[in-house]
Amino acid sequence: MKTEINPQESTRAEAFALWMTSPMPMVTLTKTFRVGNIIKASRRRGAKFNALLCWCIGKAASQIDEFYLLPEKGKLYRYDRIAVNVIVKNSKGGISSCDIPYSDDIDCFISHYDALTEQCVGECKSTFLEDYMVVGTSAMIQTELDSIVNQYTDKFNNPMVMWGKYRKHWLRTLLPISLQFHHSQMDGGEGAQFLELLQREIEKL
Repeated sequence: MKTEINPQESTRAEAFALWMTSPMPMVTLTKTFRVGNIIKASRRRGAKFNALLCWCIGKAASQIDEFYLLPEKGKLYRYDRIAVNVIVKNSKGGISSCDIPYSDDIDCFISHYDALTEQCVGECKSTFLEDYMVVGTSAMIQTELDSIVNQYTDKFNNPMVMWGKYRKHWLRTLLPISLQFHHSQMDGGEGAQFLELLQREIEKL
């Protein structure tokens, strides 16, 4: 459920006043992750690498209060559920946007991921969950990337997690991941906490 809250009565009061009208309120943090455990879990479960990483993203985000907030059109909203958005290449050669409801049950999430992305591919239609706080993702696996800074548009203030192709380095598999978020939603400390939690959830797979 989506509920409007008074920014001045929230922990984001000062940040909302400072950054809501800023022409460039987005912050980008990049961290290199060890993702070998996702590859092992992918083989063990027969699940897609991307599906498992998206579950870890949802799991990490669900542990931070600020991820349930969204600054939008001069207002601040709180949600009680989280979804992870993925971009899929559809059967017509274009791209479609697909929201996957997050669940602590990893098998449930993977089942929804597979069914909903397959539907988007076949129908070439984007699907949106309006009552969920959506964490966007974008995987550009055609090449290795060190960092990604997304465009800023006031039409989309949701946090965005982005990555390229993972790389082998000695005995480790590494993947730089960028997190972009609106400064009215959270500060760098919460962003850094999310990245730490994300690595922890990857290691717990």
